[in-house]
Amino acid sequence: MSALSYYFNEEHEMFRQTIRQFLEAEAIPYIDKWEEQGMIPREFWKKFGEMGYFGLCFPEEYGGSNLDYFYNVVMTEEISKVWSGGFTITAAVQVFMTLPYLIHHGSDYIKKNYLAPAIAGDKIACIGITEPGAGSDAANIQTRARKEGDYYIINGSKTFITNGIYGHFVVLATKTNPEAGAAGVSLILVDLDSPGITKNKLKKLGWHASDTAELHFDDVKVPAANLLGEEGKGFYYLMGGLQTERLGGSIMGYASCEKVIEYTLQYMHERKAFGRSIDKFQVLRHRMAQLYAELEAIKFFVLQTCKMHADGKYAVKESSIAKLLSTEFADKCMYQCLQNFGGYGYMEEYKIARAFRDARIGTIGGGTSEIMREIIAKMLIDDVSYSRQSSDNGQQSDNSADGGQWTVDKIFGTLSSRFKAEKAKGKNLHVEFKFDSSTYFVSINDGNLTINTVNSELSTVNCTVETDDATYIAVETGKINPQEAFMTGKIKVSDLMKMMEFGGLFKKL
Repeated sequence: MSALSYYFNEEHEMFRQTIRQFLEAEAIPYIDKWEEQGMIPREFWKKFGEMGYFGLCFPEEYGGSNLDYFYNVVMTEEISKVWSGGFTITAAVQVFMTLPYLIHHGSDYIKKNYLAPAIAGDKIACIGITEPGAGSDAANIQTRARKEGDYYIINGSKTFITNGIYGHFVVLATKTNPEAGAAGVSLILVDLDSPGITKNKLKKLGWHASDTAELHFDDVKVPAANLLGEEGKGFYYLMGGLQTERLGGSIMGYASCEKVIEYTLQYMHERKAFGRSIDKFQVLRHRMAQLYAELEAIKFFVLQTCKMHADGKYAVKESSIAKLLSTEFADKCMYQCLQNFGGYGYMEEYKIARAFRDARIGTIGGGTSEIMREIIAKMLIDDVSYSRQSSDNGQQSDNSADGGQWTVDKIFGTLSSRFKAEKAKGKNLHVEFKFDSSTYFVSINDGNLTINTVNSELSTVNCTVETDDATYIAVETGKINPQEAFMTGKIKVSDLMKMMEFGGLFKKL
């Protein structure tokens, strides 16, 4: 039994043959032409949608097939092997980066008029987050949406938008409350043929078959019904959707490497030097052996992360690691494989040249490698944790082990048992907590913890936390994500860095 059978069953493999045959007939013969034209005809994506490939894991009521997540994995692997990153990303933006927001946060109106047509291939979608002055810093976007009656009036610019030229609509990250920071970000669906939108096609190093645009919005009038979810929750929605996006990028990374290694080995077997094929030279064969070993390790890590995602786990750490390792490896793999082609690798007639160019964006798009490393560092070093938003928003009560309801007093009573004394060595922090019912002063002095209801030590407070009892209890018991509570103003913190340092010195409740 193949090790891959742990992730892919017989039905998955039958589906793989079906989509591979479709791509061999409908896409691969035209890839070079589409690369030259810088665009894939909409008619192709209509066929793609009719085959059901856009809606594999989406509900049947909107035209999807309601299949398990590994059908999406198979689809992504196969579209990553047609020698065009631009082709791959066009579909990936639709499946992984845009439509999930419509599923999770769209109204019935949006699902009927945008989601269903997109699954059918009648509409092409894109997502607008990045701006000329706000790339990875999504909380600092400058695009504005001003509410006027039953409409939003949108002004601003977005850049690096895949499908932005011939797409039908964009899920736009915009500020509906400019004074609220991240808590003022909202997601609004905008038709790309709306008056006031101008588009500028960008020239890229790679991904030539995809269109990438700079979009400008000048008093664009959008119905208020096009708001996704609630106002002010957009940044949180984006954070929740990034795991799917990063997994898609991870799959694209290792799958493209599989095809390139196969192509390179074929070339090495056919290419002769000094009287023998170059796959007999130890330095070259060992290079390929090393690449293959790393590919297999990364592939199985990504697949295991996909399984966690399919099982409903909020795998922030694993998805970040997968995206970092897979895209960094793809960059390395293309570089080293091209080296084996010598001068021919530098010629456009050899597919390795395009693969080399296309791989470079992997470590940038969907969160740079530097951002991935910082997420991992926060979890590894700062004990930051990430969890999915609870649907009850903290309104339900949680029970303690003895069956009683949690209270602020009970939670503070657990601090001593949850305190990481060894990690607190050399730390000196004094935090004031202000609640409806009480005030607590928590002091940490070189590994020693004291908790009081008055500032008995008369210490200078490093950080003040203000919230109501219910919100604090909900955060501590996992009913509300702490990031959301900070962004929406439910918890006010005078010094967020000090609070994060403080929180890292206690185990979870």
